[in-house]
Amino acid sequence: MGRDEGRKIKGQRARRLSSYYGEGLSREQGAVIKDWGGRLPVALIYPNSYYVGMSNLGIHAIYNLLNSYSNVVCERVFKESNGRLLSLESGRPLSDFSVLAFSISYELDYLNIARILRDGGIPPYAAERDQRYPLVIAGGACVTANSMPIAPFFDCLCIGEAESILPAVISALAEGVSGKRDVLLKALAGLPGIYVPLLSEGISVVRQWARDLDNFPVGSVVLTPATELSDLYLIEVGRGCNWGCRFCLVSSAFCPVRYRSINKLIEQAKLGLKYRRRLGLVGSVVTGHPQIEELLFRLRQMGAGLAISSLRVSPLSGAVLRELALGGARTIALAPEAGSQRLRQLIKKGISENDILEAVAKVAQAGIKKLKLYFMIGLPSETDEDIEEIITLAIKCKDILGSGLTGCRLSLNVAPFVPKAGTPFQWLPMASLAILNRRLSLLKKRLPSKGIKLKCESPAWSQVQGVLARGDMKLAAVLAGIEETSLSGWRKAVEKAQLDIDFYAHKRWDVGQELPWAVLDLGIKPGQLKRELNRALD
Repeated sequence: MGRDEGRKIKGQRARRLSSYYGEGLSREQGAVIKDWGGRLPVALIYPNSYYVGMSNLGIHAIYNLLNSYSNVVCERVFKESNGRLLSLESGRPLSDFSVLAFSISYELDYLNIARILRDGGIPPYAAERDQRYPLVIAGGACVTANSMPIAPFFDCLCIGEAESILPAVISALAEGVSGKRDVLLKALAGLPGIYVPLLSEGISVVRQWARDLDNFPVGSVVLTPATELSDLYLIEVGRGCNWGCRFCLVSSAFCPVRYRSINKLIEQAKLGLKYRRRLGLVGSVVTGHPQIEELLFRLRQMGAGLAISSLRVSPLSGAVLRELALGGARTIALAPEAGSQRLRQLIKKGISENDILEAVAKVAQAGIKKLKLYFMIGLPSETDEDIEEIITLAIKCKDILGSGLTGCRLSLNVAPFVPKAGTPFQWLPMASLAILNRRLSLLKKRLPSKGIKLKCESPAWSQVQGVLARGDMKLAAVLAGIEETSLSGWRKAVEKAQLDIDFYAHKRWDVGQELPWAVLDLGIKPGQLKRELNRALD
């Protein structure tokens, strides 16, 4: 092939890519386009599809935060099924960037990390890279809880919230990213909240968190029709949860509980209403905001349609439900988590069956016809009788919802229990696949016949999540060996690495043994977690 022909093909490819990315950007509002001259180029990578990534408010927050620095240019990269690994804003390959910043919120996305790096021409293991390659970093909730399975892939990992970590990191990168890699890593290892796997062995890394959320407004930055919540402008109301459910990571990874002031939220709402008619209020316990009723009233007076990510069963304000209904909320989500009172006490849910039924009655009284209930199966000490109690409770809820409303719909989202690092249940095993599948079959046989829609997470994929949630650095060999992101690809890689996944997913661990993630200090003493575990099992 002659030189001119080669240039012609490259030119055609460039035009096709330009058309592809131009079309994507033309559907967006809010994308940040910066000149690269004299700036630190950062690729913000979400290791899943554009559709999933742009539905994640964390991506919006990090994208906005990084681009708020005048000396930084941040562009987004997603893992698409067509294999393209180029930045959305300018169509550049990963090798053009000085920093590759992964935002990871879900353990199953670990399966895509090594493939993304390889496809981008980057050696997956940090030990194989020097200053010729971009610095590779990561952050996110599951990274904060237990980053060990992916630690060998990263130069550094951010333990905690980006707002309190990035200022010092950006300064260190701007000064040292073009120099020797070992010098830069030493500088990063000395910063609060930064875990450098190649240098930080045995050194505790303390989780960092933002003290005043008013200083860091978080809302939709890039609006696009290609997301699950495309008709909403999302606003983060608060972080953390003080209820302390024993299975839940939020209480430890995002403590203490913090809310934005009502005035700051109103400011964000005014901005959001320029782009969307409906506002989505996001947070672990949105209705825990001390001025939630006033907030909803003022938002509705501004003409906003309203939606909330989920509501706590108790306390549940009838006034809040009325404001949501008047604001056009079409669906309400509640999380009983378990059907029996025994299991709800074991997980420290803090609600009774009467609380649940009263909450459903309030939803019906507000005229909201669609109700979604979240349950778990495979909780510690669960029996088939507990599954029967889910069925009985769901039927009671359906009867209450339909007693005063026509066209009402009840759906159940059911997920297997997965033990998470940093929670009181971190030492406990998952139920076996045989048990999980049998209990799911009980629900599938009974509930649809009662007019209740059932959506179930895969027990097999939940087992993979469980392995990764309690995994150590040995898992990196499995993740690096995956040839395709599928259950068969996972199983082949596990077999090749000769790893015993039962140890990670299905074995109860001794509370006296050192945990793989012991180097990460979430700010909760192990003794406190052990006491909560003992209270549950007693």
